[in-house]
Order: sequence, then structure tokens, then C-alpha cells
Amino acid sequence: MSDLFPGTSTLEAQQPPAANSRTEERRRRRAKQRKRQRRRNALLAIFLILVIVAAVAYVLRPQIMAMVDDFRPDTVADYAGPGTTPVDVTIEPGSTGYDMAAVLEGADVVASQQAFVDAFEANPSAGQIQAGTFTMLTQMDAQSAVARLVANDSRAETKLTIPEGYTVDQVVERAASVTGHSVEEYEAAMEDTEARGLPAEAGGDYEGWMFPTTYLLPPDSTPATVISQMVTQTTLELDSRNVPEEDREEVLNKASLVEREAKAVEDRPKMARAIENRLDVGQRLEIDAAVAYGLGISGTELTREDTDDPSNEYNLYEHAGLPPTPIANPGGASIDAVLEPADGAWVFWTAVNLDTGETKFAETFEEHQQNVAELREWQAANG
Repeated sequence: MSDLFPGTSTLEAQQPPAANSRTEERRRRRAKQRKRQRRRNALLAIFLILVIVAAVAYVLRPQIMAMVDDFRPDTVADYAGPGTTPVDVTIEPGSTGYDMAAVLEGADVVASQQAFVDAFEANPSAGQIQAGTFTMLTQMDAQSAVARLVANDSRAETKLTIPEGYTVDQVVERAASVTGHSVEEYEAAMEDTEARGLPAEAGGDYEGWMFPTTYLLPPDSTPATVISQMVTQTTLELDSRNVPEEDREEVLNKASLVEREAKAVEDRPKMARAIENRLDVGQRLEIDAAVAYGLGISGTELTREDTDDPSNEYNLYEHAGLPPTPIANPGGASIDAVLEPADGAWVFWTAVNLDTGETKFAETFEEHQQNVAELREWQAANG
């Protein structure tokens, strides 16, 4: 009966479609796996090629650099002469050789940045070039330009050194003599305390606020900028020591007393403690330097009449506590001594050698009298 209907057999017609579907799925998975494998192989091949290229480049670096050099110009633009016209240029702090080259090329000191950079890299002392304003010459050869900067003797700045313990009057006189501006010009510049940056706690008095150090003044400095620079430096010194604004004036006041009383740096923490000890118990400071400051004379000129005069508000024999203002401009060591005084119960002190400034401290009046006797012996032996 099966032959009655020729064509597809009954068994074939009954073959389940799922079998074909599974076979096709396996083919697709194998195709994807082969594709992923080819991609991994390609990436691995690229990586290996890069490694090989990098290795070859490293090994052949000298030859490659030589080939690159062949494409560079045979000469770099550079002036041949030692220079012509003076010109001031400013090298900023942290400048690299390339930074300097840009400044110098812009001022026509060197013919090209590359010429200066080459000379800079060839000079083993180039790293010693300091920031500042220098008087250079236009149209210098790059090698000479680098050498001039290294020598550091062509600075256009004016060096102003203020010694520790100078008063405002002494600072102004020193600044006037160094900068060529008159004392009157400095005094006029100081009238506008707000413009000069003098803090309110100073009460309009610059004493103590002209930090003693060496200042490098650019050519265009004026009395106003010089005074402002000193005030700013004092503020920076106090800020670096974390002195609160409300304590600044008192710290400078005490430090000025330490500065004028203690001759040796190692004595300053002791002096600061002795001053604090007296203030703590309400004992008058009796500091000759303060009396002399109020009179506008040196401490060696004081008389008993001077120390008995209550009209001098800086007379610390007659007036308790600190003087109305600092009596000088203290340096960093004296400020540090006030902020971190030595441990001790001293309330008396006296110099025992006026040549060396050796000072002895005492806790009792009897001990102090022995030290004073030592001073008298020294005075007798030294006229």
C-alpha cells in the first residue's frame, strides 16, 4: 500500500525539525569561536610587532638620532659678537633654559632660542643661574649670554641689607644711601600706611615692621615699593611662624627688646624667658635700650637722671609692662626666642664682658649682684 503515493517516505516526513536546528547552531558557534581566535591571533601579532619595533628602535637609537640630525639645519641662528646695547631682562624664579631663551630672544639678546638652549645645555654651571633682573647686551652670542648669567655679576638689582636691630630711622637712612632716593622721599612714602600695607595692629608706626634682611631691589624700585616690600616681608615672617594677627604687635615688641638686650644668639631664648618672668609678676623691665630709644640716644649715654624721668613713656624703669611700640626691627632669631623661650626662673640679667657681650642670668637678687660685681671687675680691668 505504501507504493500507492510516490514521493516523500513516511519516515522522512516524520523526521523532527529540531535536529536540523541543533546542527545549525553548532556550526554557528564553531564559526564564532574561529573568528574570535583569529582576532586574538591578530592582536597578539600586532603586539609582538610593536615589541620588536621598540626593541630595534632602542638598539638603533644612536643611528636614528644621527639620521634625524641630518635633516636639521646645519647651523642654528646665533649672533657672532659679544653684544652691543645694554638691556635689562628679568629671569623669573623657577625658569628653565627654554624659559630663559624665550625671554632673551624677545629682548634681542640672543638670535634664537635654540642657540641659547644649546649653549645652556653645554655649560655645566648653567644650573646655577639665579632669578633676578640682569643687565645684558643686545645681539650677544649665546655662549656669552649663558656665561654672563652664570657669573651673576650683571645684576641690575640694587642690594639693600638691613641689619638686625635697626630702628626705622636707621633703616630709612640706609635705604636712602643705597638707592639714591632722599630720606624725605622715604618719609613721604611712609605717610600712607594703608597703601604701604602696614597692618592696623601696628597703630600707624612702622617700628618693628621693617624686617632686617637683604633685599634685591629691581631697577624701577621707588621708596614706596621698598617700604611695602619690607612690611610684606615682616608679615610673611610672622605668618610662617603661625603668629595670630592679634598677637603680632606684641610679639614684635618683645622681640625688639630681646634683639637689643641679648648680644649672643644663644642668649635670646633666655632673655625672652626673663622678660616674660618679669611681666608675669608685674616687675618693671628696666631695659636701658628702651629708655635710650625714647630719648633718641644710644644706651651708653644714659644717666641716672634719664632712668628717673617718668615723662619718657619708653622709660621702663618708671613704667610697668611693655613699651608703647617695638624699639627696633627684630630678626628671625629674636622672634623665635619670644615664641619659644627657654625654660628657667631668671628675672635678672647683666652683661659681664662688654667686648664679647657675654651675659649672665640670675634668679635671685643676690646672684645678680655677684654678676654685677663681675661686670665691675671687667670695667676696672679694661678702662
